Amino acid sequence: MITGQLKSKVDKLWLEFFSSGIANPLTVIEQITFLMFARLLDINESRDEKRKARTKKEFKPRFSAEEQHLRWSSFSHIGDADELMAVVRDGVFKHFRTHGSDSRFGEYMKDARLVIEKPSLLVKAVEMINELPLEAGDTKGDLYEYLLSKLNTAGINGQFRTPRHIIRLMVEMLDPQPDEKIADPSVGTAGFLVTTMDYLLEHNTSKEGVIEEQVTDEQGNELVEKIYTGDMLTQADWEHVRTSMFHGFDFDATMLRVAAMNLYMHGVEDPDIFYQDALAQSFGDRFPQYEQDAFNVVLANPPFKGMIDEDTINPPILRMVKTKKTELLFLAQILRMLKMGGRSATIVPQGVLFGSSRAHQSVREELIERNQLEAVINLPSGVFKPYAGVATAILIFAKGGQTDHVWFYDMLDDGFSLDDKRDPLYKDEAGRPVSFAGDLPKVLAAWKARDKRAADGDENDRSAASFWVGKKELASNKYDLSLSRYKEVKYEEEEYDPPKVILTRLKGLEKEIMADIDELEKML
Repeated sequence: MITGQLKSKVDKLWLEFFSSGIANPLTVIEQITFLMFARLLDINESRDEKRKARTKKEFKPRFSAEEQHLRWSSFSHIGDADELMAVVRDGVFKHFRTHGSDSRFGEYMKDARLVIEKPSLLVKAVEMINELPLEAGDTKGDLYEYLLSKLNTAGINGQFRTPRHIIRLMVEMLDPQPDEKIADPSVGTAGFLVTTMDYLLEHNTSKEGVIEEQVTDEQGNELVEKIYTGDMLTQADWEHVRTSMFHGFDFDATMLRVAAMNLYMHGVEDPDIFYQDALAQSFGDRFPQYEQDAFNVVLANPPFKGMIDEDTINPPILRMVKTKKTELLFLAQILRMLKMGGRSATIVPQGVLFGSSRAHQSVREELIERNQLEAVINLPSGVFKPYAGVATAILIFAKGGQTDHVWFYDMLDDGFSLDDKRDPLYKDEAGRPVSFAGDLPKVLAAWKARDKRAADGDENDRSAASFWVGKKELASNKYDLSLSRYKEVKYEEEEYDPPKVILTRLKGLEKEIMADIDELEKML
């Protein structure tokens, strides 16, 4: 959780870069990320060393015996600014470029360069990053999100960073398994994939495989962090998870580099992410193995950027839906990418649910008549603030078959204020903010307990937060999926006392007031 004190530290470091002549926000983010990555490499190396000492399990070292001086814990204490510059520029960044050079990860690090030219700026950057609580929980992911929020380009082309608590809800609902293949066609910083990796570790580790470490947060509070070893996975499963489970595509090179580092630091040693527009004609030519019938799970928050040139769209997608709207094209492409029976949780703008164009109706008909649309989860309209106030929903669907009933949920509270500040509304017993709160646990519990047998019975209360709607009714409404069309609003009749009773009560109050005034006069 990013707090005001941590934001202040990041803001201060950001201003140091700007005042030193590095004004491009993308460059600032990339350089800060590189330095965070250097520290995280050392943190994870230390954790694996502790894990080895405890479990006797070997691991692949990130630093050879000759490279120990390139670990953050070693070079961050160098007092001479020029010496620090030389070690980081000529040693640490060379290690970035060669580390994993035989893997896909190496492709994203081969051009890593330190653009900081002032030794004094590097000293300040190292000192500030050394103060960030990267050991505690998923602070590094929150830091990425906060850094990205400072981009002037954030929100342009519909690229809104997905809140991590929403990502967690989507992952929990799909329940990905260790033997599956998972993709995000608009991967960004790999939030969906990283959260899936954390989910797999948490759900495939026995009590004996959980290592607890004492860490300190930014306020100096002692916390216990749980490290999941994934000890219930077989060696074959673990190899699949690390090297061939996660796949992603995006056309933002900087985001891909951040995504690669993010995944690597979460244990995905060879992240399979590529510079590619998943809607483009070239997708099928470059990645025929991924374009169709390839994945068990697709998690996505595609860009809602309006129209794109029809000539650049992959023709098979256009044969499914004739449109230029990216939110509709992505739904069609996600269906193509899924294996038969594969499932997806995808965020869409609410316009997809009720749009009256032929393209909108055809996409909804495709989801309902030739696939299994499982759920529509209405999200609060402020979820993507401060980027935008666009109203959104989560669609959960599976490829193949057909829909008989759709489960709706009206989420009103995602645990954060719905203004631009997005402050957490709930705290734990120790007073720390809780991110997975509000309606989110309720949605997850209701999803797991849902019973389609109640869809046509008296138990299907459409005035409740969740309810069922049958396919026949959806079809009669042109497959409209807007929650407001089907939800019933119950109005309770207010009862008032008779006028004489109200007047008697008013006279009594007036007597009490006059008595109090008399008492005040006696005191004068």
